Amino acid sequence: MEEKSTLILTLRLDEASQHFFDALRKCHFPPERNFLQAHLTIFHKLPDEEETVDLIASLNIRPFELQVIGLINLGAGVAYRLESSALMQLHQTLTAKFNEHLSLQDKQGFRPHITIQNKTNPNAAKALLAELTVAFQTFTASASGLDLWRYLGGPWAHKQNFPFS
Repeated sequence: MEEKSTLILTLRLDEASQHFFDALRKCHFPPERNFLQAHLTIFHKLPDEEETVDLIASLNIRPFELQVIGLINLGAGVAYRLESSALMQLHQTLTAKFNEHLSLQDKQGFRPHITIQNKTNPNAAKALLAELTVAFQTFTASASGLDLWRYLGGPWAHKQNFPFS
């Protein structure tokens, strides 16, 4: 039986922040596994149905700020941790709307982050974390929209952008 395709929902960042995270990901993510730009995933598995697109399109969201507050050791990688009450509210709203379709991963709790290194060895991750921690200063990024992606078993294909108004 053919598995139904799924959609991934990510937050679109302002151009400068996106460039910052992309540059780090390009430098530190294993190239043979780096199919994607840096991203903040809101949901990993939504149904690939017109209702999903319609529901997201119906949202009325204004651009908002996120605070980049620190670094996270992922064991085999490193991520930046972000904080935003507006993002948490958006996630809560969408969780209520998609609850019956959410995977266990998406129901575990939402910890906003952007991964810049993954699937490497723990020593390399610890070294990068130590290096980045020395120079880290909190900064502000802006959310400008949402993106839906179709999961292709590794790479993703962009399906649609939903700019904030």
